[in-house]
Parts: sequence; structure tokens; C-alpha cells
Amino acid sequence: MHSRLILAGVAVATVLAAPVAARAADFPVKAPAYLEPAATWSGFYIGLNGGYGFGKSNWDDPALSLSPKGAVYGGTVGYNLQTGAWLWGAEGDYDISNIKGSADCSDGFTCETKNTWLATARARLGYAGWDNWLPYITGGAALGNIRVTNSGLDSASRSKLGWTVGAGLEYAFWSSWSVKAEYLYVDLGNFDCGIACGTAPDNVSFKANVVRAGVNYRF
Repeated sequence: MHSRLILAGVAVATVLAAPVAARAADFPVKAPAYLEPAATWSGFYIGLNGGYGFGKSNWDDPALSLSPKGAVYGGTVGYNLQTGAWLWGAEGDYDISNIKGSADCSDGFTCETKNTWLATARARLGYAGWDNWLPYITGGAALGNIRVTNSGLDSASRSKLGWTVGAGLEYAFWSSWSVKAEYLYVDLGNFDCGIACGTAPDNVSFKANVVRAGVNYRF
């Protein structure tokens, strides 16, 4: 008697469970989501960059305050060392520059300041603890050519050593590539262009804000 009741219960349970099992089979089985590992930043890298610069150039005589602006573009090389979540790096770049500005001097003449090329050598300190994002600060030396022209007199140029500081944000994608956006403040000081610009002495200064985007390949 008991065995018949047990068999009857098993049969009923099987009949009731069959529709549930059929419905469960209709639901697709999803594989666990793939999580891309966080980037490892250590090693050498090269890249390309381009952007825009704008700033100030003051002349002593004639007394002028110019606002040069224009495009910059060039190449980058650097090295990163990642220790835990922190990144320590060194980076150098060389850009062709078209940052220039002009104004009327006197008697219908035009005075112009132009930065023809700009290079920097900087240290970088970044935080690599946010998945593939790398915010960083940077600073170091800046070297560039300043060319000044007075259309009524002459022109003069000088390569000047100055300084730069800034900050940026870099994002790593794929296995070895990254993109970045950064801001640099550049001060190349001033130089005496003498009678080529106006009177002797005649100091001309150059300071610029540079906003750039870039792409890097890590080895």
C-alpha cells in the first residue's frame, strides 16, 4: 500500500515538473561577462600629438601686447614605470608650431611674434588605479624658437629655454594603444631683439597655453 502511494506521488511530481523544466530550457544560458584587465603602463612608448596654442607676447619698444595663437603638431617619446597604482614617467616631444600674433607698430608698420617650433622634456606622475584611465600631472623644461619681426625694420629669432607645467588624462585601449588629452603652460621668457625690433635694448616675451590630444603606442 505504502509503495503504491510513493509511486503515485513520484508520478504526480514528474507530471507537474515537466512544464517547469520545459520553460527553463527556453531561457538562454549566458556566459559570464568578460572584463578586460586594467592596463599595465610600464615600458617605452612613442606617439603623435596635435592641438592649439594661445598666449601673450609683450614688447618693450614699441610698447605692445600681442596675443599669438595657432596650431601645433608633432611627435612624442617616453617611458613609464608603474609601481602599484602609481606611475612615474619621463616624456619628451617636439612640435612644429604656428603660434603667432601681430599688431600695428607705428607709421603703418606691423610687428609680429611667432613661435616656429616647441619642444619639452618633462616628468610625469600619474594614478593608474582607475581601470584603464590615467590622470597625471607633468612639468619640466621647454625649448622653443621665438621669431620677431618689425616690418619697418628687420627680424630676429632666438631659441629660448624655459619651463612648462600641466596636467592630462590618458586612456588605454586594446593591448598597447592609448589616447590622451593634456594642457601645458609654457613660458619661454624673453630675449633682446635690439634694433631689429625697435630700439636697443628691446625685450620680447613669449608665454603660451597649449591644449593637445595624442595617441601613443606602448612597446
